[in-house]
Amino acid sequence: QVQLVESGGRLVQAGDSLRLSCAASGRTSGSYDMGWFRQAPGKEREAIAAISQSGISSYYGDSKKGRFIISRDNAKNTMYLQMNRVQPEDTAVYYCAAGLQWEQVAGIRLPTGADHWGQGTQVTVSP
Repeated sequence: QVQLVESGGRLVQAGDSLRLSCAASGRTSGSYDMGWFRQAPGKEREAIAAISQSGISSYYGDSKKGRFIISRDNAKNTMYLQMNRVQPEDTAVYYCAAGLQWEQVAGIRLPTGADHWGQGTQVTVSP
C-alpha cells in the first residue's frame, strides 16, 4: 500500500507562486508514475500534470503548460508541483496520485485516474 500526503496549499493572491509537495511512503512508492489532479467546486476532477517513475517524462494539461512544473525527488520519495502566476480559476483542492491510469481522449493520451490518492490540499487564489 502507498500512502500519499500533500502539503503546501494555502491562500495566495493572483500572480503569486507556490509549491505543492506530495510525500509518498510505502515499500513500493518509488515504483509508480505520479501526478497531480485538481477539483474545483461544482466541477469535475481534472489532470494537471504527470511524471514518470524516473522523472524523465512528463505530461501537462494544455492550460497548465508554461505555468506549472512537475518534478520528483525519488531519494526523498517526494513529488512537487511548482505553480507560477496563479489565477483565481486555479482555486481547487489539489490531489496527489500514484499508479496512474491512462486513456485516449479525443486522440490524446492523458491520465484519468489512479490506484492511490492523497487526501488533497486546498489552494485558494484571491483576485
